[in-house]
Amino acid sequence: MKKTRELIEKNLKLVDVVVEVCDARIPISGRNPLIDDIVKRKPRILLLNKSDLADERRTRMWLSFYGKAFTTLVTNGMSGGGMRELFARLEVLQREMQEAKASGVARNLRVMIVGIPNSGKSSLLNRLAKRRGAQVGDRPGVTRGKQWITIENGMQILDTPGVLWPKFEDPRTGMNLAFCGSIRDEILDVSELGLELIRILEVQYREPLFERYGLSEEDLEKAREAGMAMDDYYDEEFVDSALVIMEAIAKKRGFILPGRKLDYERTARTVLDEFRAGMIGRITLELPPK
Repeated sequence: MKKTRELIEKNLKLVDVVVEVCDARIPISGRNPLIDDIVKRKPRILLLNKSDLADERRTRMWLSFYGKAFTTLVTNGMSGGGMRELFARLEVLQREMQEAKASGVARNLRVMIVGIPNSGKSSLLNRLAKRRGAQVGDRPGVTRGKQWITIENGMQILDTPGVLWPKFEDPRTGMNLAFCGSIRDEILDVSELGLELIRILEVQYREPLFERYGLSEEDLEKAREAGMAMDDYYDEEFVDSALVIMEAIAKKRGFILPGRKLDYERTARTVLDEFRAGMIGRITLELPPK
């Protein structure tokens, strides 16, 4: 993280505009607060990326919210959605910059792409370059160092590694980043993470969650009764409904270990993987502040 920050600071003076890439599913948690401090007054374009996975209604709300401070666009680096609008905006900036050159020696626009791990920066870069010039992977940490790429109109694009920040002030930020794969699963308790995601989806996206896993209220009642009969974590006054849903999903998918025990880890991984792939539905985990 320290090296990436130094890389951004060192190269900032070489570029004319910063393109900040944010996962549209987590428009607050997905933005590194250090970027504001580093970029300062440099012109910036904010991209709400992976828009195909995000709730369209909430994306429009975020577009309005951030549009008051930045040029904000909705993009999908994998399919190319929003690329025409981004390219057009960059060309306007390039033309304005070239027209402002009093000497008449006008160079092409230089653009820096920044964002957290796994926000889709490299996919966007490849779309701009119209070739597979940067490494792409659905996991954090794929881009290892800076990469300058020249695109067809002569603009130069600098891609940088995804960078997080040292401490999350709000624990929900870390959770949201983990849900979206910006933090490696290997360092997390996947069972607890999956359970927490179910807890959020139960409240905000109950219908698509139930539809994806073929659940009904009857399924939940059966899971609740089975849990009360077998385990002591059920309290008469408090039942963890997210855990009941998790157990119902495990039974529906047949995730059963020897001794007829439920495989919580496999269930959690399935829910996390299917959320990240958009298989549960188009979901945005955060709303704009009022």
